[in-house]
Amino acid sequence: MAEIEEPKDGDFHHILRILNTNIQGTSNAFIAMTAIKGNGRRFSQICLKKADIAVRRRAGTLSNDDITRVVDILQNPLTYRLPVYLLNRKKDPKDGKDCQLVSNTIDMRRRDDLEKMRKIKLHRGIRHMYGLRVRGQHTKTTGRRGKTVGVSKKKG
Repeated sequence: MAEIEEPKDGDFHHILRILNTNIQGTSNAFIAMTAIKGNGRRFSQICLKKADIAVRRRAGTLSNDDITRVVDILQNPLTYRLPVYLLNRKKDPKDGKDCQLVSNTIDMRRRDDLEKMRKIKLHRGIRHMYGLRVRGQHTKTTGRRGKTVGVSKKKG
């Protein structure tokens, strides 16, 4: 079994703040990095390997240099020669580039995409606008929660 580095008394941080996300310092680094939105287990493991950080190392023992290297790799993965198929935004409709979206940029891009779909009256945009199912699901009998359906009996 892989050895886990034990922290010294003054070097351990229980909570880390990386890319506007609180990260638990007690868990393994690659599991803790998945708390960042847009970052899965495989991508975080590869980022840690590119930054020359042990995958089984506790997140609370990472130094400031380690954190800045990992953040740089997360934000610019193509400069570190990560394959394009690992990225979560391939061929962006605005500029046609491949990029990795992390943290609050995912929410902003998704909101912009939905707004664009609504603006050009795309079928998906209209479904989003009315709060209906978008991906072809049946709606006759399912998804009724939150809406009034049927006739209610009078008590008495």
